Amino acid sequence: MKQTLITLVAILFILPFSDAWAGKRVNLDITSAEFRKIPVAVPYFVNKNKPEAVQQYDRDLAVLAAKALDFHGFIQTIPAASYGARQDANWKSVGADFTVIGQYEVSGDSVVMELRLNNVIEGKMILGRKYTFPWNKSRKMILKFCDEAIEKMTGIPGISESKIAFVSDKSGQKEIYLADIFGDSVRQVTRHKYLAVSPRFSPDNSKLTYTSYHRGNANLYITDLSQDKTTQALSRRTGLNMAPAWSPNGKTLVATLSKDGNPDLYQLTIDGSIVRRLTENAGINVSPNFSPDGQQLVFVSDRTGEPQIYIMDFNTGSTRRLTYQGNENTTPAWSPDGKWIVYTCKYEGHYQLFKISPEGGSPIQLTTSAGDHEAPSWSPDSRQIVFSRSVSGKKKLYVISQSGRDMRQLYSFDGNQTTPQWSYRVN
Repeated sequence: MKQTLITLVAILFILPFSDAWAGKRVNLDITSAEFRKIPVAVPYFVNKNKPEAVQQYDRDLAVLAAKALDFHGFIQTIPAASYGARQDANWKSVGADFTVIGQYEVSGDSVVMELRLNNVIEGKMILGRKYTFPWNKSRKMILKFCDEAIEKMTGIPGISESKIAFVSDKSGQKEIYLADIFGDSVRQVTRHKYLAVSPRFSPDNSKLTYTSYHRGNANLYITDLSQDKTTQALSRRTGLNMAPAWSPNGKTLVATLSKDGNPDLYQLTIDGSIVRRLTENAGINVSPNFSPDGQQLVFVSDRTGEPQIYIMDFNTGSTRRLTYQGNENTTPAWSPDGKWIVYTCKYEGHYQLFKISPEGGSPIQLTTSAGDHEAPSWSPDSRQIVFSRSVSGKKKLYVISQSGRDMRQLYSFDGNQTTPQWSYRVN
């Protein structure tokens, strides 16, 4: 039985950083004129039982690892065909700074896999892992290793195992879906056959809250993602029950309720009970989002006559206005590292993404392309932002780096996709 469980225990050959390596971590300042993507080679994996025969499994494992590394935005994997996909290539002549080498063998119902991250320039292995797992866990092990490799190179773990929740109308109604970052695994979460919006992950990624109109009112629901049947009503109060923000400790939420007429922010327990009212009749107050430490809350209010972004001290309730440029600033999201707040701004007739320091100052425009760019959400490593872009009547999800470079469409699904929400880091 134990052989069928993932043995993540490291019978491992991790080498500690040398002083020389410690000073050579990847420069992630992609706004720098000197920035270049890091070239990494991922040759086909080798089956130790059949070392001379290249199998589809060998190719698939290497392609997945390369795709996961590339997704992070600062790595450019070298096409395997350019060096024959062999593990004994001359890496310096290939132009690789790093290599990922994978070998495995089949042992009964399990796979024993060894993975190495090598620094070509220094001629040494900097990360080694040996895993034993069932066949159906191969993908998980590859992604886990890639995230560790990203951490070894940059000091911040990767995001290969993270998920993205979003709204899609491909069924004919707007329902909520969940997908991995590659779009290879898609799951429909809601089946109300009616409008569902604003998905929000709990901090441990185990639950998802959202608002649905299927009972004729904007009600708030919560679902356990470990199952696919039961959804529990969190708030069915008269009026709006909208878009909650989970506190970082996962014990409470802040949602917009209009039960007393005005849309205001309320702190709720995870069973829907009201703890306290945070705003009171000061305009429409929506789109709350916590700072990473849980001490502050960013939100949108039109208390001055137009939607602007405000920050509230969560303990004292004192509030300050953050944005002053633009007459429609909405959907703020606080980066997991606490350094930035990204938001949507109506600028020159279109919705574009901007970011601003939580302390204030001049906002930085991130998008300039045609169409509308809305509902941004940060990746767990604070390096990328997912958002919805509308062009020629079609709405698709896009990803952009936190500096505004490398914008690319995330999925090629049928229908429209909107209001994405990136999960927290998968432990």
